[in-house]
Amino acid sequence: MIPLKNKLIAELFGTFWLVFGGCGSAVLAAMFLSTGDNPVQLGIGFVGVSLAFGLTVLTMAYAIGHISGCHLNPAVTIGLVVAGRHSKSEMVPYILAQVAGGAAGAGVLYLIASGKAGFSTAGGFASNGFGEHSPGGYSMVAALVAEITLTFFFLMIILGATDKRAPQGFAPIAIGLGLTLIHLIGIPVTNLSVNPARSTGPALFVGGWAIQQLWLFWLAPIVGAALAGIVYPAISGDKKK
Repeated sequence: MIPLKNKLIAELFGTFWLVFGGCGSAVLAAMFLSTGDNPVQLGIGFVGVSLAFGLTVLTMAYAIGHISGCHLNPAVTIGLVVAGRHSKSEMVPYILAQVAGGAAGAGVLYLIASGKAGFSTAGGFASNGFGEHSPGGYSMVAALVAEITLTFFFLMIILGATDKRAPQGFAPIAIGLGLTLIHLIGIPVTNLSVNPARSTGPALFVGGWAIQQLWLFWLAPIVGAALAGIVYPAISGDKKK
């Protein structure tokens, strides 16, 4: 029996890695020009950032999945509770640990990024947004629908891949690739959240509009995850605890 304290520490470090790795790739590496008279774009772009987010979850799932379940996301925890896969009594402590880890990851990223001359959070610092703060200029309604839908399917992947009847040992790969896929879809719309802790970390350093729009990136992922927590057991025949 793993003590709750150990689980929370694992969730804190895991969410730190997700925010630092995923948002770090967006802030530090998405757009990178070589030096010289004819600079070349050497950045990783949307595809690289999507892969980075997927890799953070895949690597942490193998590292701490056996300790805490590797949720790294308040919406995931809530979805698993709704599906009967996780203890209700641990839900709030898990969420607090995840938000703390996300804020810490964004804090270390800020320290690194601000070491470059001319750095400013005015560029967004990988925050999530809609309207004029959406990478593609998508509306609030579009952002809400995208975040609910993509979180729903992310939780369906998690619940299916971790089902006892599924092939064992491959869940981290499916989940990591699932997160990569939904980033490929959603980055142009909102910078993609599907994770309130991931959204909160950068928003704390950007302030202003990022804090004002943060409500959507808590509400939509939680709704999408809760819906999956109802739908997956219904179609899979799972019995809730």
